[in-house]
Amino acid sequence: LVRKSYASPPSIIRRRLSKIIEKIHEYDTIIIHRHKRPDPDAIGSQVGLQKLLQKNFPEKTIKVTGFEEPNLAWMAGMDVVADQDYQGALVIVTDTANTARVDDDRYTQGDFLIKIDHHPNEEPYGDLLWVNTEASSCSEMITELAIQSQLELDGEIARLLYAGIVGDTGRFLYPATSSRTFEIVARLRQEDFDFARMSRQMDTIDFKIAKLTGYVYDNLEVDEHGAARVILTQDILEKYGVTDADTSFIVGAPGRIGVVQSWGIFVEQTDGNYRVRLRSKYLPINEIAKRHDGGGHPLASGANSYSLSENEQIYQEIQEVVRNASK
Repeated sequence: LVRKSYASPPSIIRRRLSKIIEKIHEYDTIIIHRHKRPDPDAIGSQVGLQKLLQKNFPEKTIKVTGFEEPNLAWMAGMDVVADQDYQGALVIVTDTANTARVDDDRYTQGDFLIKIDHHPNEEPYGDLLWVNTEASSCSEMITELAIQSQLELDGEIARLLYAGIVGDTGRFLYPATSSRTFEIVARLRQEDFDFARMSRQMDTIDFKIAKLTGYVYDNLEVDEHGAARVILTQDILEKYGVTDADTSFIVGAPGRIGVVQSWGIFVEQTDGNYRVRLRSKYLPINEIAKRHDGGGHPLASGANSYSLSENEQIYQEIQEVVRNASK
């Protein structure tokens, strides 16, 4: 586990980054993975790293793999990666805390595995790890790698990494946003990319998502201490014509309400289980996620529920966290 001081990167960080660069030099083929159900930081760090390495090591074959998320098609697409590509290859996994969440199970088939992540390091994996829980995003870490290793950037690399940082900081609203975060994005902004177009793409939602947001506000349950929840059944998803992935766009909606402190979005899956998106303004809720087959950041986590009674238990735990804080 590596934590770093942004003011002056300590020698341990420089050594870790140096080792990553050494491994990159060592391999002719590099395959980059990220987590399932990708968000902008997952795509930004994965493909941003790919483009960074392609620019600085044009002689190497560098591919990205994973599910093609339609909502993020504007950011980048994935490559076709054959099983034989992993033979003698370096594999890098970005933005993924635990192995169960790695998209494409073939990540273990390479010759050497590197983990680059900013989530709590509760499942160390790989042959070389760089984990920085103080970073706002994995895209910030990839940019730090480029800066500290004196790798050349360009507009496309900057666009991807900038989008990843903006996504994981909630447009710089979340507590993980640091002074270094702003230094990083200022550096990226120096590159030539259509900043206004990227901002519009990140801010634009489909009309069906707008209508679903209205449903969330109309049906949000909030207790006297600010614990909130909403349940999105398969019938609701079908009514509004949205997918489970689409619901990621409405997760922050309850937080715009002043009295809401911590909340859960319960999304029914096709098998009858529930994906639970947990968010909080100030109070850590990741311990709740851990108790229910999940995990994540203190203020932004995900869990799984396998019954209506477990849904109720999770909400009671959210209520308990908020109630205890109000005493």
